[in-house]
Formats: sequence, structure tokens, C-alpha cells
Amino acid sequence: MADTSIVLTDVASGVWLDSWSLCGADGPTLAGSGDWSINKRTLRGGLSDGVDIVEVNNGAFSIQVLPTRGMGLWKADYLGTQLGWNSPVSMPVNPAYVNQESRDGLGWLSGFNELLCRCGLAFNGPPGVDVRVDSDGNSSETPTTLHGHIANTPAHHVEVKIDDDGPGVISVTGIVDEASMFGSHLQLKSTLTTAAGSNRLTITDEITNLSAGAAELELLYHTNFGRPFLEAGARFVAAVRELAPRNQRAADGIEDWQTFGPPKTGFEEQVYFLEPATDENGNTIAMLHNAAGDLGVSLSFNVAQLPCFSIWKNTQAEADGFVTGLEPSTDFPNPRTFEREQQRIVTLPAGGSHVAELQIAVHNTADSVAETQRAISAIQGDLAPIVHGKPHARFSPIDD
Repeated sequence: MADTSIVLTDVASGVWLDSWSLCGADGPTLAGSGDWSINKRTLRGGLSDGVDIVEVNNGAFSIQVLPTRGMGLWKADYLGTQLGWNSPVSMPVNPAYVNQESRDGLGWLSGFNELLCRCGLAFNGPPGVDVRVDSDGNSSETPTTLHGHIANTPAHHVEVKIDDDGPGVISVTGIVDEASMFGSHLQLKSTLTTAAGSNRLTITDEITNLSAGAAELELLYHTNFGRPFLEAGARFVAAVRELAPRNQRAADGIEDWQTFGPPKTGFEEQVYFLEPATDENGNTIAMLHNAAGDLGVSLSFNVAQLPCFSIWKNTQAEADGFVTGLEPSTDFPNPRTFEREQQRIVTLPAGGSHVAELQIAVHNTADSVAETQRAISAIQGDLAPIVHGKPHARFSPIDD
């Protein structure tokens, strides 16, 4: 057994590789596939100027990692099946060109086009004002922008590793600091891992509080899919303990919360918040599959790490971003004041860490989709899901 490690970026020691590649013909022999490769390149021109892409290809599954955008995933491909979506923002955007305070705090959307981007770390959810009251009764207000800063913060250390044990494993690790004077100091250490020749990848994140006092953490994985998984008749399947629409707009479609319609010009997004049902170890699975049931993508995670889940239905016209988001998280994407009241925000002590692991798998046959459905049904068991027909005060703020 041997490991091969290469540092692509390390700001502290002055290491930065504009381009680099390694493949099975020149590197370690991996039993799972001899066609693996890793390529690093830097985009030039336009709003993408300076964006680093690390493409990991395990011989079957190819994933494009964006260290410049908080270690998000731009697009992926499994044996010719594309994962991701077609955003009006066509290329990765350098965070230097994203003004998150524009459009009354919605500026985050001007860089949003990834298969997976993180929301957080200090806060996520809609823009607004976070109100806190300290132990002495003093109130303070902090403006918050849409979905926080981590997706627009570059990694300062990036390293790839090839391990020839078993089928062979390829990994990319990035370290991102979300820090400010008189603010929080959270560090994300993110590792993407995939076995040679496999149909899945795993994201393992460790978020550490580097400040001297306690800090709040909100983390959401905005995992987004368009065609060919999303289409008229596509279906969402998950083990559900309890579910509620975020607002009245979502409540209007509660009967069809699991299914998707065709692209529709002017479609107004619908969001559903759910608490997953789990197996005896706290593990659960959620899946999106196409209308025919012969192509699907699943997310697997543990609710001790990610207890909340959001379904974002956004079946707009193709040109405007035909997409759905499957979003496991530590909290629901509500105003931070509300989530604090509901005691869903993670509090990290000084030096404390929170670890979250998310696995994404592609199912490209009817048998594989059916097998995943059976696994979800086994988790659901005899538990009858509670589905609220209107917004519920425990899940989202209710207007008077």
C-alpha cells in the first residue's frame, strides 16, 4: 500500500500550480480502474478569471471541484450522464466579482451555478437582520446576506492524494477560512473521496471554531440537479418523519410535493422542509429519479450530523434555470434569529469541531433505482410520515 500526495495550493508556503495532471498511465496502479486521472487548471478571462478547477476522474465518475469557490462542485459526469444544471450563470464566477450585498442581500445568486455549493458557515437562509440578546439583556443587530460566505471564499490549501489500497481511492482536500475581525473564525477542511471505477463520491467536512469563544454554525449542502434526472414526472423519494411547506406558495402544491412538472415560464419556487426518518444508526437516504425510474441520484447522510432537509422545487423555463435542490443541513434555511429560537443552530466551543459526511451516488439502471427505493422503504418501515398541509410554526416563521 502506498500514498501519493501532491500539494496544488498552499498560500502559507507560496505553492500554487497553475496547471497539473496525473493519470493511470503515469501514476499509481489502481485496481478499480486504470483510466483514472486528475487535472488541475485555472480559468482565464471574463468573470471566471482566476478560478481553479480540479477535475477528479475515477475511470467512470468525473467530478469538477472548485477550490476558488469554497470547495464546491461545479459539474460531474458518470459514464456519460451529466450531473448538475444549466444556470443562467453559465461559468464559475470568481468571488471577487460577486457582491453579496447587492440586490438587497441576494447578490450570492450572481455566482450560483454549482452541482453542490455550501451555504454557511456562520449563517445561511434569506437575507435580513439577525437580532441577538446577550445575558445582560443587551440587543444587537447583524445584517445577513443570502446563504452566507463560504461558497465565495477561496481555499488557501489544496492537496490531492492517490491511495492504491483496495480498488484505489482518489481524494482532494481543501482548507477554507471564514474569518473576520470582531466576527467568527471558522475553518472548513473538506475532503472529496471517490474509489476508482465507482458510481459514488463522498464529501467529508470538518468545521472548526478557531476563536477563543463559542461560535454558531449553520451548514447546508445546496445540491442541485437538472436534466436528465429532473423532468416532467420525475419523483423525489425519501424516508420522512415529518414535513411542512415553507410558506403558502409551497402549501398550494402540497399534494404534489414529491413530483415535478415540466419547465414553466414564471414558475415561483416552492420549498418543503422535512425531518428524515432513519435506520437504527441514524442513517438515511434521499433520491431523485426520472419519470421512467431508470435513472436516479441519491444522497446518503446521518442525521446526527445533518438533521434537517429541504426540497427546493424551481421548475422554471430552461433558459431561467430548470432545477431542483436536495439540501441536507444542520438547520433549515430560515432567518438565523428564528433558527436560534428553535434551537437548531450548532454551537461550537472554542476549538470545537463539527463533522458532516455526505455521499452522492448515481443509479443508471432501473434495477439500481429500485434497489435504492427498497432501501428507503426499509428505513421508513411502518412509520407513517406526518405531512402538514400548511406552514408549521416549528419549521418556518408564520406570518400573522
